[in-house]
Amino acid sequence: MTDSTLMTSDLDLLAERVERAAMLVSKLREEKQALIRERDDLSRRLDELGDRLQGQDATALMTELQQLRKEQKEWHGERRDVATRIESLVKKLERLEG
Repeated sequence: MTDSTLMTSDLDLLAERVERAAMLVSKLREEKQALIRERDDLSRRLDELGDRLQGQDATALMTELQQLRKEQKEWHGERRDVATRIESLVKKLERLEG
């Protein structure tokens, strides 16, 4: 191989590498912009949530949540009692009819 052929081959390889590097840089820039948009969106959403929770005491919310859970358990118990009573009445009605 002559020096000019070798140099042309080296230049071709270098050109390919530069093109791949340029494409990679372009792709990375696009990804960076997408990540910046996502970050900004998440930051905005976080600010909105912070504004909605502004002035609310976390301890008070937890206490209220515990109270609501307690009431829910009581209602479930009452519901079971009512269902048992209804079943008992239905059985008595069936005996009276039979």
